[in-house]
Amino acid sequence: MIRRILAGALAAALMTTAACSSAPERASGQQGLGAYPVTIDHKYGSTTIERAPKRVVTVGLTEQDSLLALGVVPVATTKWVGAFPGEIGPWADAKLAGAPVPEVLQDTSGPQFEKIAALRPDVIIGLYSGMTKESYYKLARIAPTVAQPKEYNDFGIPWQETTKQIGRIVGKQAEAAKLVQGVEDRFAKVRKENPRFEGAGALMATTYDGYFVYGSQDPRSRLLTSLGFKLPADLDAAIGDKFGANISAERTDLLDRDVLIWVVGTAAEGQAKLASDRLYSGLKVAKEKREVFVEDGTPYGHATSFVSVLSLPFQLDRLVPQLAAAIDGDPNTPVKLAS
Repeated sequence: MIRRILAGALAAALMTTAACSSAPERASGQQGLGAYPVTIDHKYGSTTIERAPKRVVTVGLTEQDSLLALGVVPVATTKWVGAFPGEIGPWADAKLAGAPVPEVLQDTSGPQFEKIAALRPDVIIGLYSGMTKESYYKLARIAPTVAQPKEYNDFGIPWQETTKQIGRIVGKQAEAAKLVQGVEDRFAKVRKENPRFEGAGALMATTYDGYFVYGSQDPRSRLLTSLGFKLPADLDAAIGDKFGANISAERTDLLDRDVLIWVVGTAAEGQAKLASDRLYSGLKVAKEKREVFVEDGTPYGHATSFVSVLSLPFQLDRLVPQLAAAIDGDPNTPVKLAS
């Protein structure tokens, strides 16, 4: 059955390619609003979408937020945090508006190709992903597939670009641009209200397997720079071309910033682990308690990992007061978290 589905999808794809003998416009913002066909460049080439998709499958981890913000409910998402039905966070669930909750796909050693084929998608989206070339070509046999952009590290696409690319895919470029501007205006407001953020050193890290720090190309780090903070100059030299990496004990100095955001299981566990580390405890950021603890298992913690057009306002409501308190030397100011 699945072989027939794949064969049918491949035949349809070949017919679509043949029908587009004239070169379609690239997804550069120059095509008319909602115009099709649209061609989107990515890490493994380019993908042409002939018409507005009705059945969308996401194999990236956060694209559902941009789709929902634009009024498109995917038929399937890919498991990441595993905490919410359909992988739809509380910052986004109102956008379902009574539509069926998306099916959740697993991705352990790769996408579930047969399950995806059975869903008969019109388009498959993997912008915030580490999709391999092999997976891309298998998915492209099922439906037009948009992989992560080549301009960024895997899992490194900025939220603005995710939103705009999805706007192009679903024919809602103007709406996508308006959504992006709205959140960027929110960042500008935060910077204006918190001038001490500008130029202050910041870093986001976890206590996973030692100390794992996020590089400049990770959306979590871009969140900090959007607030006015400055990342360590030698951060990427220590991490390489990945979205983040574990650092050795010899590079604990990287953590010594004006403010340090820890994503941890629980604040108590994180604080206990850090207190037991003699090297870390000797850093100025630790001595002056300029740390912010974000509990990973809460909606707030999950929003910190999503960094999407819908999750950011939810996250900023919680993170900004903590950052302001920490940089002023009072990180224990209570912040009410959403349940």
